[in-house]
Amino acid sequence: MVVNIKRMLNFKIEKELNNELGRAGVLTTPHGVIKTPAFVTVGTKATVKALTSEQVKDLGAQVVLANTYHLYLQPGDKLLKQAGGLHKFMNWNGPTMTDSGGFQVFSLGEAFGNSVTKISQQSKSLSTCLPVGKAPTTNDSVDNSGRLMEIDDEGVNFRSHIDGSQHRFTPEKSIEIQHNIGADIIFAFDECTSPQASYEYQKEAMERTHQWARRSLIHHNHLEAKLPSGKNRQVLFGIVQGGRFEDLRKESAKIISQMDFDGFGIGGSFKKEDMDTAVGWVNQILPKGKPRHLLGIGEPEDLFGGVQNGVDLFDCVAPTRMARNGTLYTVDGRININNAKFKNDFSPIDKTCQCYTCQNYSRAYLSHLFRAKEMLAGTLASTHNLYFITNLVERIRQSILDGNFLEFKKEFLKQYYKN
Repeated sequence: MVVNIKRMLNFKIEKELNNELGRAGVLTTPHGVIKTPAFVTVGTKATVKALTSEQVKDLGAQVVLANTYHLYLQPGDKLLKQAGGLHKFMNWNGPTMTDSGGFQVFSLGEAFGNSVTKISQQSKSLSTCLPVGKAPTTNDSVDNSGRLMEIDDEGVNFRSHIDGSQHRFTPEKSIEIQHNIGADIIFAFDECTSPQASYEYQKEAMERTHQWARRSLIHHNHLEAKLPSGKNRQVLFGIVQGGRFEDLRKESAKIISQMDFDGFGIGGSFKKEDMDTAVGWVNQILPKGKPRHLLGIGEPEDLFGGVQNGVDLFDCVAPTRMARNGTLYTVDGRININNAKFKNDFSPIDKTCQCYTCQNYSRAYLSHLFRAKEMLAGTLASTHNLYFITNLVERIRQSILDGNFLEFKKEFLKQYYKN
């Protein structure tokens, strides 16, 4: 099955899971191919923290996602345009993505300085991709707590977390910034809400996201029409919201899928225990022939569940964020390399791992680097964690092609969560 999407995107579904929504495919962009399902490495400020672009490529990453809000503030989207765009600026020759800046509606307002993530859960496998947050009670998120933004139906006013300067994002502004940054795949402006937000607020935010999606699409098409012939076109993904409520998720998927987007993001908040179900609600409605991206999710359990329920792309800061704190993935679950038992452990982080770090360095050496606060600690740990997650999604993809996905899922998760 081949679906030719307008502009510069081609998505081919190679194989589907029996009686499931999952599939393996190939997504072709102006800067290369993404074999899906795939993990998208997060390079927030046009850099994957502690790693060069060459190192990111060498560990197997296919695509990098940068942050619109952060690049707008520093160094500025106009400077990136002058530099020739994100690819040239960060010396990354592969596919790229940018988020819309809509997540900052959450992280600067509901999430600012509080202690609840966007995922409501009881499970020990909570994703660590996201800043912490607090559910709103009104639209107004600028108050005595020091929150940095306020939202209205037209857009978002916010104060820079760097210097306190005042700024405003609208759907049109977000699209203009993303055009200046120049990523291959960009996202419509949206509002991400807390998992503890009321039904009424989730519905209000969802409807606002739909309005912003239409405006994003109109302005994107307007800017694309002005580009000279032969210039690479960017493709735009719309974002489904609706929180943890089935009727809202289905309504959002239906409305967003009727718009002329090139692919779709699934954003917002979930209950941890039924996130897979919520993703399934959405992907049963979204067009089968267009790619789907689950925003801000990256724990192994969630990757398997997302793929099984029709997700093609994932992004998450967890691998590098945890790595910088000494938390490392292994096939037997996470370990904290700062624990005393690793000081004299001369085995690799994971004996089954083929990453540069595991092939050349021991747990004892990593433990030493972290205790000595050496910069190399973050580089070696991030190399391992990114390789682990990237390679895991590659293995998930291969298991779909080989017809043994469910067996691989059961075997991997049984070992990973056995403790």
